[in-house]
Amino acid sequence: MQISVRDLGKKYTRQWVFRHLDFDFTSGSSYAITGPNGSGKSTLIQILTGFFPASAGTIEYLSDNSTLINEEDHFSYFDIVTPYLELIEEFTLAEFLDFHFKFKKLRSGLTIEEVVNRMYLNNDRDKLLKNFSSGMKQRLKLGISFFSQSPICFLDEPTSNLDKTGVDWYLENVHDAIKEKLVIISSNQSYEHDFCERGVYIPDFVK
Repeated sequence: MQISVRDLGKKYTRQWVFRHLDFDFTSGSSYAITGPNGSGKSTLIQILTGFFPASAGTIEYLSDNSTLINEEDHFSYFDIVTPYLELIEEFTLAEFLDFHFKFKKLRSGLTIEEVVNRMYLNNDRDKLLKNFSSGMKQRLKLGISFFSQSPICFLDEPTSNLDKTGVDWYLENVHDAIKEKLVIISSNQSYEHDFCERGVYIPDFVK
């Protein structure tokens, strides 16, 4: 699996956030997107996932045999965890997971019961998501990404709202996910991404 980016740029009014970005994100590696606050890290994630349009350049998703994937099908190849994506809070945990995994496949060999246990939410199956703490919600967002079969995992500020125990849980599971997925992490916190093999530093592409 590969995401091929060529001459990518984004601007608001007359101000370029970044431009002339050429990069290949390839399965078998993990990547960090870094830069100061407000530099465009989250913007790049949102462009790569199709939530925002680019102002210039192209993005191609290629399968393992280098077949070009239709743009309208990109969403089926990735999971994304961001502070700005909301859960369906009127669902209980059990209802939410049953609904979610109708659209995404569980990682081979896992059951929903095992996923709940791995997220340390086994006592919360019948609790409404609106009554979850912010840390529980973040663990749930991360868990449904880590434990799905999607070949690409986008993580934007992945340890937001996690305490020390939650951060340790993230680090354990993100390392496991890297063995199975193309993982792309947007963050200013070095501990969230310092294990990544390659990176994009946004200020290098402000011209």
